[in-house]
Order: sequence, then C-alpha cells, then structure tokens
Amino acid sequence: MSADATKTEAGSQMAPATVRVWDPMVRIFHWSLLVCFVAAYVSAEEFEKYHVQIGYVVAGLVAFRLVWGLIGSKHARFSDFIYRPRLVLGFLRDSVAMKAKRYIGHNPAGGAMVIALLLAITGIAVSGYMMEMDAFWGEEWVEDLHEVLVNLTLGLIALHVIGVLVASFEHKENLIKSMITGRKRG
Repeated sequence: MSADATKTEAGSQMAPATVRVWDPMVRIFHWSLLVCFVAAYVSAEEFEKYHVQIGYVVAGLVAFRLVWGLIGSKHARFSDFIYRPRLVLGFLRDSVAMKAKRYIGHNPAGGAMVIALLLAITGIAVSGYMMEMDAFWGEEWVEDLHEVLVNLTLGLIALHVIGVLVASFEHKENLIKSMITGRKRG
C-alpha cells in the first residue's frame, strides 16, 4: 500500500488522502479566464461589440488575479511559485527525463507559465484598449501587436496543456480534476 493511502478499520485500502491546494477564487479565475478567452477569440471578427466587452471582463479578471497573487491563499500567492530561471530550466530538463520533483502547488514550469500568460493576456487587454482610443485609432502596429499577442497566448496555452498532461502522467494524478475540485493528493 502506498504511503499516501489510508486504511479502514477492516484493513481495506481507501482513496489517497487529499489536501486543499486551489482555493475557489483561483479556480473561478482560471475557468472564467478560459471561457472569456475563447469567447473573445470567437467573437473577434464578427461580434466586435461583444469582443470589446469580453476584453474588459478579461482585464478585470487579470487585475483580480494580480491582487489575489499578493493577498490570496498560500498556493495562490506569487511568492509560492515564482522560481529562479535556473530552477525552471532544471525542472524542465527533469520533466523531459520523467524524473521531475512533484510539487503540491505550481511547479517551477507552471509558475513561469502563470507569469507568462498573465503578461501576454495583459498585453492583449492593453493593446485592445489602445485600439479603442482616439490616439491609436486605426494604427496598424497596435492591431498587429494585439494579434501577435493573441497568437503567442495560443501557443502558451498549448504548452500549458501539454505541461499539465505530462505532469499528470509523470506523477500519476489528474491535475485537471484538481483545478476543478481544488484538491490534490497530499
């Protein structure tokens, strides 16, 4: 029996003990941002009014996450998952070899991805807002920047999903489920 599992009085094995990792605010933010990003992407060409409104919601979500990263629960705080670049690179090397250390909260690559996604999405929101301003109305470079940041974010999302799947496989746990329930194996 694994050290993570508990026994009943009759001696049969129960499910592994879990710990609360992702608070409700982190989970609501995560899934809301996903839904809003998809909605903004889908509405970009044909439904500009909705696209702009969704962009404001995204900006509000990011603003909330920045504050929550300072005052939120332990694993929501930036101080819990910002690592030195050398540690991130070492973690990625170990992940490729399928011998990376398991983390209860964000691992070093996951923490770096959170920061990268927040920066890219902030850039999308700022450039989108700039396109609505008189000072930048019709400026090709602002529209190009907005589009480049959206495409960069799509790439980051793909890497994020791959990282989640690799870590889930490597550590034999469902990280997608943990972002729904808030709990992980202890």
